[in-house]
Amino acid sequence: MTNLRTRAVDIFCKVIDNYGDIGVCWRLGTQLAARGEAVRLIVDDASALTWMAPAFVRTTPIEVITWQDASQIETPADVVIESFGCELPESYVAKMARQAALGKASCWVNLEYLTAERYAEECHLLPSPVMQGIGKGLAKTFFYPGFTSQTGGLLRESNLFERQAKFDKGAWLKKQSIEWGNERVVSLFCYEPEALPALLAELQNSNQSTLLLVTAGRATQAMNALQASSNKALRIHYLPYLTQNDYDHLLWASDFNFVRGEDSLVRAIWAGKPFIWHIYPQDDDAHHAKLEAFLDAYLEHADVAIATHIRAAHRTWNDMDDLQNRPVRHILLGLAQWQAASLMQRDLWANQPDLASQLMQNPSDR
Repeated sequence: MTNLRTRAVDIFCKVIDNYGDIGVCWRLGTQLAARGEAVRLIVDDASALTWMAPAFVRTTPIEVITWQDASQIETPADVVIESFGCELPESYVAKMARQAALGKASCWVNLEYLTAERYAEECHLLPSPVMQGIGKGLAKTFFYPGFTSQTGGLLRESNLFERQAKFDKGAWLKKQSIEWGNERVVSLFCYEPEALPALLAELQNSNQSTLLLVTAGRATQAMNALQASSNKALRIHYLPYLTQNDYDHLLWASDFNFVRGEDSLVRAIWAGKPFIWHIYPQDDDAHHAKLEAFLDAYLEHADVAIATHIRAAHRTWNDMDDLQNRPVRHILLGLAQWQAASLMQRDLWANQPDLASQLMQNPSDR
């Protein structure tokens, strides 16, 4: 790839479901804009930005363009990021081809999904020539986010840990109109895990009081379907849709985080708290191998006992083990050791270059 500094960058995004795609693309766009890049986000559904990043939409120098209006873009950007296989509009590719014929080829980056599986290292930065169609003769470059130095790294703002160090848990909870009496705080961002009813029953019958902060969307729907209710041991609070910054704050305020999807996984890693990743389920169970690969990376340096526990907890929450064999009550045990393991691995990953910085790097400098 070419050096991306002071370049125009177009990020193409299609919202498949659950807003994870646009969440990643918006974070990437804001980080590139903060580094001085001229960023355009071309997206088929920008409605999530009204709650995900309302202030930033008004103040961040990112131009948001609808997918339908992409045909009106006269000149392709220096760097074109095709996120998650969304496929660029033909009219845009045609302009890229004409520009390349004049010796002004764009750097076409195919941004892939995050995975810890081995192929991410093997395929990262590989060229992919376009062999047919209107873009014949052009070439994409595969860019794989990941957890090792042989991948593109993880999205991380340069001031993230400084922000986290200044965070006031009590003040943030109060600002959200959440009363907090020093209970254990657990955040719930999930799909519809089979273990959810058992988890609620355990919390309701626990000797330790818990404040359960339920995110808007499918987690709230799953709770409503169960007609979940508070009692003396469990207090349930339903949250509105949160901005990306406030989702960070939720993770920092919680003692344990249930997260799902790619963006929230990365934010949970940087939070350094115990968490369980509810990976997006696939019909062929391909997500099982992806989860195990992540756990291998996450637990590489952890004590064997806590690593065994964390893996079992993830398997339970992801419906990979019979609940009779993996009791849900075990999930929230050993949190001090779990947090120590999380912090250790977070710091190791934080020593690697972040994704946006690597995108701005010339391969000859690597």
